[in-house]
Amino acid sequence: VYAKGLSIERVLQQHEEIDHLNKKLDGFQVFKGIESDILNDGSLDYPEEILKRFDLVVASIHSNLKMGEDKATERLIKAIENPYTTILGHPTGRLLLSRKGYTFDHKKVIDACAANGVVIEINANPLRLDLDWRWHQYALDKGAWLSINPDAHRNDGFLDMHYGINAARKGGLYKERCLNALSLQEISDFFNRKKAGNKQ
Repeated sequence: VYAKGLSIERVLQQHEEIDHLNKKLDGFQVFKGIESDILNDGSLDYPEEILKRFDLVVASIHSNLKMGEDKATERLIKAIENPYTTILGHPTGRLLLSRKGYTFDHKKVIDACAANGVVIEINANPLRLDLDWRWHQYALDKGAWLSINPDAHRNDGFLDMHYGINAARKGGLYKERCLNALSLQEISDFFNRKKAGNKQ
């Protein structure tokens, strides 16, 4: 597991804790989610029997960033075609002002997301803002969903959401195609359809 991610034992323990909370909470739901690393061959870093337990899986590349366009495109598409991938996280891997990110065929990757019902992340971290706003309209035209995510590693990271919202507005995103603008029931139904293998 990349970057000291949760062990399988900790994942199962966390899921028990979430189930316990959801029984106690009224009108509020905690979803079981994880950011799973896309390995060099495009597979995810958790086995199928663990991935299927989550409500949502964000698949992201964090390692082996120096690759050619064809390799990056192939790697991303393989992850997108994984039936347990819900969201493609920070697609280019860029860090503004410090790392350009890897090159890939944006149209092929976005087309694959639309075809497989995989949501594309707009990462709200001001050092990422990834997917770049210039590709939002293409994704919408192809029928893809987008989601504005703070990539928060601590509580104050949630404040980054306004950067993502501004980028999404600039790119033309509207609430009807924004995953996290859905109601609790709508987003629950979305996750259930995805887990059942239905394209959105």
